[in-house]
Amino acid sequence: MEQTPTDITATKDGYQETDVFAWANNLLQYKEELKIDLFLVNKNYIPYRTNLDKELRAQLEPLFVDGLLEYLFDGAEKGMVVRGFEDAESEEGVLQRTQVFKVPNAYATLSWLNTQEHEIEVFNDADHDFKRIKGIVARLSHPNMKQKVYIAKVLPRSNVMQGRTGWMLRSGKFIPFDADASLRIPSDNQLLIIDQDIYVFSQTRLKQLFAYDAKEASIAEKKVAEINTHFKLSLPEGQTLQTLIEGKKSAIKKLQKIDPTRIKQEQLLEHAEELGIELMQDDAGAIIIMDDKELGKFVNLLNDDYMESSLTGERYEIIRKRPLKIDDSADSTPSDL
Repeated sequence: MEQTPTDITATKDGYQETDVFAWANNLLQYKEELKIDLFLVNKNYIPYRTNLDKELRAQLEPLFVDGLLEYLFDGAEKGMVVRGFEDAESEEGVLQRTQVFKVPNAYATLSWLNTQEHEIEVFNDADHDFKRIKGIVARLSHPNMKQKVYIAKVLPRSNVMQGRTGWMLRSGKFIPFDADASLRIPSDNQLLIIDQDIYVFSQTRLKQLFAYDAKEASIAEKKVAEINTHFKLSLPEGQTLQTLIEGKKSAIKKLQKIDPTRIKQEQLLEHAEELGIELMQDDAGAIIIMDDKELGKFVNLLNDDYMESSLTGERYEIIRKRPLKIDDSADSTPSDL
């Protein structure tokens, strides 16, 4: 399964915020008749179907639904509010929310589930490696439910036991572990996805499962807005600077430190020319960014990551910068050498 998933409807176009508390109340009428399908998600964010014994199906609702509804009902009674990551930090009485299109790896997984389910393989230990599984997704459905609903959880390695080297305790006696693997589903509330919204009960779990740091992404989004205000950019059709940096950890980290107001576009272009770094412009004078390479050069220039040695004339890209602390004492010597 190496294909690239196609687009899903979870985009910002036509976005309507869901009411998670109304959703929870509405779910009660279907709660006993829900169909719950489970998918394992690997490190490449590709899902696998699971075959479940009938006896396990009775455990799905308590494991995935009951605790989550209890949390939401209790929160509604106490005046819990829902806020986006960019609006507030995590705190008591606040449920944080983001959108699917902002979390590229979640978007990729849901693309498979929503549009390519017929291509999803059934997980089996002979063909697939349990060590590469990082999460589990439960899909909730009912004939009268119009919304797409998923509950996602991280599967810690400590919750998985493989091979036949373990022991089991049965009737007071230890016997050999005789299965290919055993799995314990986490009981805590982690991620709830309703249509285009991801309700985040644990930022840590969101980062562990989908490699999305909400705080970093929120800061990067604000920096992108500042860059768009102070610089004229020409981007590929249908792309924005925000979509270009998605999934690029190095660029996102650098954006945390950049102050786009400290340098003007003309200064940036002059500096690039002095260093021999080519930044192309269109007829309107906008900086052309058509691919990852050009994006990297632009972000590096903004972050002042290039220098020319006054000693040797060599030009360098600085991987890590540490401000030089000058000791004014007469007999000072450089430290940390």
